[in-house]
Amino acid sequence: MIAMTLLLVALGAAVGAPLRYLADRFIQARHDTIFPWGTFAVNVAGSLILGLVMGAAAAGSLDPMIVTVVGPGFCGALTTYSTFGYETLRLAEDGSRFLAAANVALNLLAGLGAAFIGVAIAVSL
Repeated sequence: MIAMTLLLVALGAAVGAPLRYLADRFIQARHDTIFPWGTFAVNVAGSLILGLVMGAAAAGSLDPMIVTVVGPGFCGALTTYSTFGYETLRLAEDGSRFLAAANVALNLLAGLGAAFIGVAIAVSL
């Protein structure tokens, strides 16, 4: 059973990681700012998707294998705490302390809000 779970997580991550990279580059290339909009976008999108999945799972309407592929697999690889941390530190070290603080606040508030909205949508269906 553990081998199957690892395979499901790896399959989801194999899609989520490249998508994170491509989405980040696509979004960041369209903004002429040092604010990490690409990372912010993938983190919020991943939080919304995870909220939808976990809400559906809690409502009993989603197969546990789908939860494993999409939750820790896809969303785990799509979202990125390490890049968020690095980019926040880089902003602060470069003298953009306001943007660093805004990055922390926006990621926290928007990520939690997106997860909440995802759960609310899933349980209402």
